Amino acid sequence: MRRKTFDIIASGIGLGLTFTLILAGALLLWASAFTNNEIHNQLAMQDVTFPAASAFAHAKPGTEITPGMKPYLLKYAGQEVLTGAQAEAYADHFIAVHLTEMPYHGVYSKVSAASIANPTNAALAAEVQTVFRGTTLRSMLLEAYGFGIMGSIAFLAAIVAFVLAGVTLLLTLFEFGHGRRVSSSVEVFAPQVGGLHPAR
Repeated sequence: MRRKTFDIIASGIGLGLTFTLILAGALLLWASAFTNNEIHNQLAMQDVTFPAASAFAHAKPGTEITPGMKPYLLKYAGQEVLTGAQAEAYADHFIAVHLTEMPYHGVYSKVSAASIANPTNAALAAEVQTVFRGTTLRSMLLEAYGFGIMGSIAFLAAIVAFVLAGVTLLLTLFEFGHGRRVSSSVEVFAPQVGGLHPAR
């Protein structure tokens, strides 16, 4: 195969790969933006807000704000839960903490079973409802967090795709320029003479 022909084919493949990477990057960027917008909109409808900063000043074990919550929640004090990171912090370091402090550590199946075994216990029946609501909200928030991670991965993948597109474009331009300069008589795999390739 002549080198000029090889360069033309390589340039065409490189150009196709460049456009493919650009398209992939654009789609990944769209997916990231769509995911983050959906997370924001869905969380906004729940109207969940972190405790005010003043509440963290009196953090004590057994109260609404425990000392262990401060490293995770204080930076969001007073803010509405609107992002995946905020949802994870609220779910795992606020709701989960209070659930574990409840009877049966807030495990719905255990509380429900205890209530069924004691149908006249009104306090236990109320615990069932509280635990159910808490675990449901926590599940919804963690789902938002999971999709937030996917959105972040899509954004990083988009950046990688655009960088690779830039690299393949440079290589394609180099190959195209080489194809214009090389003689039409040069072969890609020319036979060696005396251990050396013939001059091009």
